[in-house]
Amino acid sequence: MHQLTIAEIIRGLRDKQFSSVEITSHLLERIQELDSQFNSFITVTGDQAIKQAAAADARLAQGDAPALCGVPIAHKDIFCTNGVRTSCGSKMLDNFVPPYDATVVDNFQQAGAVSLGKTNMDEFAMGSSNESSFYGAVKNPWDVERIPGGSSGGSAAAVAAQLVPGTTATDTGGSIRQPAAMTGTTGLKPTYGRVSRWGMIAFASSLDQGGPITRTAEDAALMLSVMASPDKKDSTCLDRPAEDYTAKLNDTIDGLKIGVPSEYLSDGLDSEVRAQVQEALNEYEKLGAKLVEISLPHSKLAVPSYYVIAPAEASANLSRFDGVRYGYRCENPADLRDLYMRSRGEGFGEEVKRRILVGSYALSAGYYDAYYNKAQQVRRLIKQDFVDAFDKVDVIMGPTAPNPAFKLGEKNADPVAMYLEDIYTIATNLAGLPGMSIPCGFARGLPVGLQIIGNYLDEARMLNVAHQFQQATDWHQKTAPTAE
Repeated sequence: MHQLTIAEIIRGLRDKQFSSVEITSHLLERIQELDSQFNSFITVTGDQAIKQAAAADARLAQGDAPALCGVPIAHKDIFCTNGVRTSCGSKMLDNFVPPYDATVVDNFQQAGAVSLGKTNMDEFAMGSSNESSFYGAVKNPWDVERIPGGSSGGSAAAVAAQLVPGTTATDTGGSIRQPAAMTGTTGLKPTYGRVSRWGMIAFASSLDQGGPITRTAEDAALMLSVMASPDKKDSTCLDRPAEDYTAKLNDTIDGLKIGVPSEYLSDGLDSEVRAQVQEALNEYEKLGAKLVEISLPHSKLAVPSYYVIAPAEASANLSRFDGVRYGYRCENPADLRDLYMRSRGEGFGEEVKRRILVGSYALSAGYYDAYYNKAQQVRRLIKQDFVDAFDKVDVIMGPTAPNPAFKLGEKNADPVAMYLEDIYTIATNLAGLPGMSIPCGFARGLPVGLQIIGNYLDEARMLNVAHQFQQATDWHQKTAPTAE
């Protein structure tokens, strides 16, 4: 049963091939047996999951259950869950148990989905390798000596290891798409504001966006149909009605115009990754699409502008974690100043401290205009590049990551090298566009991801384009050796 996709589970539940309790129990046993080698979960909620599954079976028996009723999923440990620890991968929130559910979590509960637990992540979603977690690094199921990508590495690894068919995740600069590429899974970042951020612990408020990681584009469409909804509790959430993102999956892509940025296939891209991406583009031509060379001239400025804007917003968002109201508090503080300094010094990891310092510097008097304001101006230029490109093409494609998964510890001593792992994904967040990564081949035996970028609010077309590729290829059906 662990090999089933979400779509197959839905059909199996309705055809009474198995019950939600049966598949939930099977996956919980699999997590207990296998996850010690991946470290993809922080918290497993077994008893709660069985109760939810039993309730789902009762709804299914009545014959009017919603689509995802009884389907097991897991949540990235950045989404608040009522009565269940929400750590954000940090010592700072190791003891935090929220008294409410995030809107995304509530949406899945209303849909009858079963939550198996909370997945591991880079601390406060800051990282590209899932090595900064307080709970230890996550291992890639394709090679447990390699990283799974980050910050949603636990979500991606859990899907790749077939511990769960789908997970929630978040993407601030590539944190859904990059781990999806590294683990051979399908990851979708919606348009900014498409999914509510209420109850999702903030890293960079103008960039963060929730989305799913699954095995297939069809499953991503099913999950997004539940995740995306208007929310009056989130002022940045778009006031647009919920959609059925599966409705257009089987539409033809004959005549589709695919923009291929010259900047994305230039120096710095691994040669084997480039070859696999080119093969995927050739496959799209066979399906009737037309390749159009385009330019995103300001894309080279995406990484430097992002690493001013994101840390600046992070320094403001993380100021609330001070040892006073909730979260980690140091022992025996001498005074209030000592309480603040030691609680934050002991509660935050090195990467989080680094970004808080950079962000605070960029926002400080005398430097705001030179750094933060300038980075926002560059952000506008990056956005305009995409606006101009979408006047000529329907979607944009290129590599998701410049390299396949690297060895654990390989880039820990060089933060800049780690930051460059997001070189192809960051611009999409700065522009607020939807993007996704789908498996398109292997380099040195490790998965390679093809990135698809859509126009604003065009997730349905993007999912259609991804689904048609997956109907013609079987890269998404390949199984990690440790998951067999």
